Amino acid sequence: MTQYETAKAFFEACETGKGWEGCTTFCHDGATFSCQADALAETTTLAGYAEWMKGLLTPVPDGRYKLTAFAVDEARGTVVACAEFHGTQTGEGGPVAPTGKTVVSDYAYVIQFNGDKISHMTKIWNDVHALRGLGWA
Repeated sequence: MTQYETAKAFFEACETGKGWEGCTTFCHDGATFSCQADALAETTTLAGYAEWMKGLLTPVPDGRYKLTAFAVDEARGTVVACAEFHGTQTGEGGPVAPTGKTVVSDYAYVIQFNGDKISHMTKIWNDVHALRGLGWA
């Protein structure tokens, strides 16, 4: 698989709630994660993030993405994916009872490779905007 194909398969698995089990094939053991957002401040591994995304789809069962850009920087071994997250909190399991509120939240993944597998991912995301949209903040 090329870095493009690997990143695309990882993105799809992660964003559709497959959890770490669905993402591990594309990543190095111990792959790291970072995000300058309070909602993910304690999440430092890609495994943890994949599980967080899986968990998000419990209170937001219709959660889905709209991919807006996907680019490969071969010289730096990096893939960048930009998307919108769409969803409505109708399920239990959120920080509050179901609000019925809908959110559209922009985000980007900067996916770094070591060889043919993902070694680190940075998420760029305004969590305050997203959480307000769902009625969680």
